[in-house]
Order: sequence, then C-alpha cells, then structure tokens
Amino acid sequence: MLGAGAGTALRYSIDGATSRTFTASAAEVKHASLEALERMGIAFESFDRFEYGELIFARAENRAIEIEIEPISPRATRMRIAAKNGSFLYDNATASEIVAQTERSLASAARGGSVTSSF
Repeated sequence: MLGAGAGTALRYSIDGATSRTFTASAAEVKHASLEALERMGIAFESFDRFEYGELIFARAENRAIEIEIEPISPRATRMRIAAKNGSFLYDNATASEIVAQTERSLASAARGGSVTSSF
C-alpha cells in the first residue's frame, strides 16, 4: 500500500522534475536514495553541493539522473529528481520510481531495518 500513497504525494514541475518531501533527516533521505539507485541498477557518479543542500548524480544506460537533497528542517527533507532521456526529454516514470524506492528504504529503516549503502 505504500506505493499507492506515494503517487498522490508526488509533485511535478515545468522542467520535468519530480519532487517529494519526506519526514526524515537529509542524511536519511540521502542514504535511502543511494540505496534506491543501487536497487534499480542505476550507477552512482558523484556528489556536489548547491546553495540549499546536496546533489547526487547518477547514470543509467540512456538516462542522466540528478537528485537534489534539500533539508527543510532537522526532520523534513525535500528530494527533487530529474531523469533526463536525451537532450530535451524528461522521464517522469523513472524519477517517480526512484521516489518510490527511496520511500521503501525509509520505511524499512523506520521498521527497524537499516538504511545501508556502499557509498
């Protein structure tokens, strides 16, 4: 049922990005998103910082993924994902699945599992 609720909480912007705010710290969301990428077979490339938080860059065979992790408060974090397919096209389905898999990792951690990653 977790996946069904996730779809209603997604927000889309004009630039094709998908965003979601989680009730979790920025560190927890970062680790959960890295775990989601690993689970989906999307290769992590690098980290960077931006004015309000941290960026994660990843790549699939024909997708460039950019994830923004922006702390809203110590217990709330906004995640914005842009999955580019080619030069001008965005893949909202892949971005939405990264959100769903991140939510799955966070839920597992909340039930007593740990959010782990090799990064």
